[in-house]
Amino acid sequence: MVRFSNSLIGVLNVITLVLSIPIIGGGIWLSQRANTDCEKFLERPLVALGVFLFLVSLAGFVGACCRNSCLLWLYLVVMFLLILLLVCFTVFAFVVTNKGAGEVVSGRGFKEYRLGDYSDWLQRRVEKASNWRRIRSCLQQGKVCESLQNKNQTWDQFVKDNLSPIQSGCCKPPSACNFTFMSGTAWNKPPGFNSSDVPDCNTWQNGQSTLCYDCQSCKAGVLANLKHDWKKVAVANIVFLIFLVVVYSIGCCAFRNNRDDNHHPRYK
Repeated sequence: MVRFSNSLIGVLNVITLVLSIPIIGGGIWLSQRANTDCEKFLERPLVALGVFLFLVSLAGFVGACCRNSCLLWLYLVVMFLLILLLVCFTVFAFVVTNKGAGEVVSGRGFKEYRLGDYSDWLQRRVEKASNWRRIRSCLQQGKVCESLQNKNQTWDQFVKDNLSPIQSGCCKPPSACNFTFMSGTAWNKPPGFNSSDVPDCNTWQNGQSTLCYDCQSCKAGVLANLKHDWKKVAVANIVFLIFLVVVYSIGCCAFRNNRDDNHHPRYK
């Protein structure tokens, strides 16, 4: 009779095995239907994650229920490495997102963001041309600025609006430019304007495909959004780590059961 720990590991891995199938299917579906760079970027990680979960879950299930010590040992090694990886990522996420915060602008309902306020590691990631080209493409395809344009706000409505970090950094020029407001994404920039104090003012263009997508403030807005998301992921990782440690402990018990049974076979 398979012991309780073996049965529990088997049940948990069956659940994970079933969950891996729609993940693989989602990745394959994206590979067939993806039209944007953002969707194409997700397809391979999804398929890889699904295949990884499928193989690990299969090893855990067979190792526990069929009392195969080799497969269960492999399962525990992978679980240990996964726990170690998640611990490192969680600590890293808290460290690199510790710096950086939006600045309140007088008389505005939104904040503005500066690239230099964030960690050097994050700054290097967004300043790398190949990385920013993909991020910029995603922002344009996601129509983050088009939603602001469609609001058709007056000046009073605009300054009271709670813009997202990306909208604040990418869809409008910095307040220090003092451009004349026409709409949320259209500002009157004086002919021949050149600012040595705020380079983003020179970068700003009214064209909807340009706006402030190449501004430092836009990169800072992306990092502000990333910081917020990473904080949530790090907290979720802590909960997930507790779950993995519990599963790993149960797996160790199942492995010990397999080893004891192999050394001391029981007969009915």
